Amino acid sequence: MTAPFTTASGSDIRVRFCPSPTGTPHVGLIRTALFNWAYARHNGGKLVFRIEDTDAARDSEESYQQIIEALQWLHLDWDEGVEVGGPHEPYRQSARTSIYEDTIAKLKASGHVYESFVTPEEMEARNKAAGRDPKQGYDNHERDLTEEERQAFRDQGREPALRLRVPDRDLSFQDLVRGEITFKQGTFPDFVVVRPNGKPLYTFTNPVDDALMGITHVLRGEDILSSTPRQIALYEALYEIGLAEFIPQFGHLPYVMGEGNKKLSKRDPESNLFHHRANGMVPEGLINYLALLGWSIGPDRDVFSVAEMVEAFDVADVNPNPARFDQKKAEAINGDHIRLLPADEFRQRLLPYLTDFVQSPPTAEQEHVLEQAAPLVQERMQVLSEAPGMLGFLFTADDALVVEDDALATLKDDAGDVLRAGIAALEGVESWATAEIEAALRAALIDGLGLKPRLAFGPLRVAVSGRRISPPLFESMEILGKESTIARLRRLADR
Repeated sequence: MTAPFTTASGSDIRVRFCPSPTGTPHVGLIRTALFNWAYARHNGGKLVFRIEDTDAARDSEESYQQIIEALQWLHLDWDEGVEVGGPHEPYRQSARTSIYEDTIAKLKASGHVYESFVTPEEMEARNKAAGRDPKQGYDNHERDLTEEERQAFRDQGREPALRLRVPDRDLSFQDLVRGEITFKQGTFPDFVVVRPNGKPLYTFTNPVDDALMGITHVLRGEDILSSTPRQIALYEALYEIGLAEFIPQFGHLPYVMGEGNKKLSKRDPESNLFHHRANGMVPEGLINYLALLGWSIGPDRDVFSVAEMVEAFDVADVNPNPARFDQKKAEAINGDHIRLLPADEFRQRLLPYLTDFVQSPPTAEQEHVLEQAAPLVQERMQVLSEAPGMLGFLFTADDALVVEDDALATLKDDAGDVLRAGIAALEGVESWATAEIEAALRAALIDGLGLKPRLAFGPLRVAVSGRRISPPLFESMEILGKESTIARLRRLADR
């Protein structure tokens, strides 16, 4: 009797996130975590977080800590696993060696795995001799070696690998994203589960952990779809020896592509989750954008909250086609989420990006400036890393303000006259408030000198902010105060 696929639903659903700690977290990896998390939360099920750290040469503690940090920054919590514990400890593969050894012994005793001594060269020669493609791989010829034949290989000093005896039939499953998928008999030969050095492979440890932890739904990247028949074959063996109760449902999530429709590589800066944090993406904005890499909440709707995603998410709605990471769209969606932040929350989020200008914690005066200035930029900002450029001039001493070259290049020959006329007008302003500042400058420069607004206010903007583009000019002048504003205009007029 073949093992049944699970029919678990609702709160019985158990999904897992099981990264290998190599390198910095990739946005594709975190998208996989997000979809598993959202599926568990939508159904009231459980998310298990375990670490696949059996590759000592590539795995690192630093990478492990970065994955934890990434999930915590995005507020993606888990119910069982590393850092939180649970009934199936340990949750790091490197600490589960005895569990794997015990499982291998049971599979050996039941005849599901057998010793394999063949070398790659011998495998190629066998295929050539049989008229097959030399690279076709293993042909299952060692299934029925006698004990004498096996002993003869051992006597030659050969160490055997262990292979799983796969079923002699097609293997089909209903992919939650892609529909029915069938792997034809012969396309997945008996495969190695334990290396000659005794180390089990990922294709063994991963399904064993899933089976023992009761994982019902495996949502993972499309890149490992080709390993699914081997996983199903192993599940059937684990079911027959009583270690698995069912085969989980599989859903293979689409590739995340980069520029030129190539798979987003670890070398691409936008693949690095922390690159986006440093660039000023907020967790809500990044989660929203990652969700769009293969899923949609509805037609013509791109912006939604995490809570709305959880309420709507179903893996059956994931699009199997590759999804392209578009930096501009990610930043535009992030800007929408910045505008949704309450004013005090937005100010707090700005502080890490203003460390060159604002003390930690801010002084009372800095807090006051930020309170007045933040609303001026919240409507204009796409990423928080724009804060120093947009707001830095408000926290800079008048004589330390650097006027940028591209801003100077916008000044016409009459800029000095315009600035001096502006100074004269502002010196007469008694109530230093936005409306009065604007009225005085319009009267002097537009009505008095007959200038168009761009030519009238451009030199003032450059003088006050040092930049070509800044927050609204008159409001910025009010925040700076009369003395600083006039000092800055005078400094540029005297250049």
